[in-house]
Amino acid sequence: MAGAAAEERRLATVVESWLGRPVLVIGDAMLDEWRFADSDRLCREAPAPVLSLRRRISAAGGAANTAVNVAALGGRAVLVAPVGADAAGDELHDCLDRAGVWDRTVNQPGRPTPVKRRMLAGNQILLREDSGDPDDVLEQDDVARLLTALECATEELRAAAGGEVPTLVVCDYGLGSLPAPVRAWLVAARDRYATVALDAHDLADWRGLAPTVVTPSFAEATRLLARAAARSDTHLHLDHHCGADPADGPSELSVGSAPGHPTPAENPAANDSAGDPAGDPTGGSADGVRAASRLPFGQPTGPTGEPTPGEDRVAMTGDGLSVTGTGLTVNAEAGDGVDRAVLAESRLAELRAHTGADVVAVTLDTEGAVVGGADGAPRRSHSTPVPASHAVGAGDVYLAAMTLALAADAPLPTAAQLAQLAATITVSDTGTCVCRREDLLDALDVPAGGPGHPVLVAPDELADIVAAHRDAGRSVVFTNGCFDVLHPGHVRYLQQARALGDLLLVAVNSDGSVRRLKGPDRPVNPVEDRVTLLAALSCVDHVVVFEEDSPTALIETVRPDVYVKGGDYPPEMVPEAPLVRRLGGQVRTLGYVPDRSTSAIIERIRAQATGAPATGHRSDGPGQTLTGRPA
Repeated sequence: MAGAAAEERRLATVVESWLGRPVLVIGDAMLDEWRFADSDRLCREAPAPVLSLRRRISAAGGAANTAVNVAALGGRAVLVAPVGADAAGDELHDCLDRAGVWDRTVNQPGRPTPVKRRMLAGNQILLREDSGDPDDVLEQDDVARLLTALECATEELRAAAGGEVPTLVVCDYGLGSLPAPVRAWLVAARDRYATVALDAHDLADWRGLAPTVVTPSFAEATRLLARAAARSDTHLHLDHHCGADPADGPSELSVGSAPGHPTPAENPAANDSAGDPAGDPTGGSADGVRAASRLPFGQPTGPTGEPTPGEDRVAMTGDGLSVTGTGLTVNAEAGDGVDRAVLAESRLAELRAHTGADVVAVTLDTEGAVVGGADGAPRRSHSTPVPASHAVGAGDVYLAAMTLALAADAPLPTAAQLAQLAATITVSDTGTCVCRREDLLDALDVPAGGPGHPVLVAPDELADIVAAHRDAGRSVVFTNGCFDVLHPGHVRYLQQARALGDLLLVAVNSDGSVRRLKGPDRPVNPVEDRVTLLAALSCVDHVVVFEEDSPTALIETVRPDVYVKGGDYPPEMVPEAPLVRRLGGQVRTLGYVPDRSTSAIIERIRAQATGAPATGHRSDGPGQTLTGRPA
């Protein structure tokens, strides 16, 4: 037990160490839409269920979800990606804003935002509609603006991190966001990034990048090896380790067409004949690849090594005997006896050679992952089987955690362990997976505040606590207010404030201070209740109560890197701004949320009690009234 506790503390130390790591994410951003419906009958026109829509959820997908997970895990995430000037793009911007991702996406008026729409009944996905076409290529001007955004975001991130070299994550899912000029820029700028992570459907396009880590699915790894074998005009063998019983599984994967079937060159329509209607063209069912038989096929004549339309999946055919994909066939005569982990382990060295990566992590969906580094020792991690609707985006979680751990100089076994743990704890329900830093630390039985750093602190403890955080390289965000009736405007405001640094310190007016500012009928809730609710928010690291009418004394003690106030007025109008700037900090004001003020909520309650109409107030922001006083 003591050893297990020590191991958890060691892993938690790595999670703490990556707080505020600057990470630039670029690639194919999309919107995930989930429509949950009820169905209790079939329609008369066809044997199809009649659906009654109950709720709809939107989430960031693809590269955007990777950026969301980097931010949720405690990194400082910036996203650069083309996004359409449409309703889906607006929703995606909102998702990034709520997650605290620095949105540096490039507006593309003539190019729609890719969307994956799922319709569910009883948590069962009935259909998925995809929009967004890889043929919607970026125009030359759009490419130029994307490169400008990349250059600016890289410098902005480095400046915000005090000169620390940022990490780069590339998410290439074949949707056209990373054309050749962008890939060339990233390859040429490789030395501007300390750690580079790559998740790409077509890894061959990125050989010159020399990434730190690549995270292909089993199907993507298989496809890369198949093309390499085709280019060298040799068979591709996936042999068991020495000593394994040949009867336990397959030993060969053949490039080309299945026996008795024409090659893609002979039958172009074959490119689209291998799909599984329920498969996920971004890699879901692709990981269902199974084994090769011990009977060799003929000389491969299929692929040329170049990607072809439709070559984004490898799926089981109806007879259960073979697995086919465009230009790729695997005879699965051995059936369920095939161990994909064994096959992946045997080819890690070749995958590293073909990708130029220091680390290769072959993900096996519900079977975990196989990871290999320069030492040649494969490392196996395991996951818990879950319904496919629970695992959407789990690969993004894995990529984000693996990247942050390697950027924090964690040993490869530790990085692999944390990445698998982060992905595993997110698959408990239907939806797009996101792992928060707090969830990961909870899984390690370590509170997010860390030992010796309680959430609720006294004013005379602040100096030592802030000094400890600064010694660990963390930046401090400070805000203050009454927070009398905690509402969604407060929550969003605090989430946005937390995204501006590594930890958020909230100073709360005492009851006496609130009465002097607001009148004898306030506060509605005593300070004990107010700080309890604030301390329960995952975005709040520390809460302190102050008796004065102004937080000036606390600001002088904390010397915040960023001081945040709610309101739509310029920072120059904040009374504390001169002091904060004199102490070396910056001042930020965050916009208001309409009809989300404490005063408006209290007035509505009183109006309902008396029967009088409520006039309503416009809030100057969470924590602010029109006068600029804390709400």
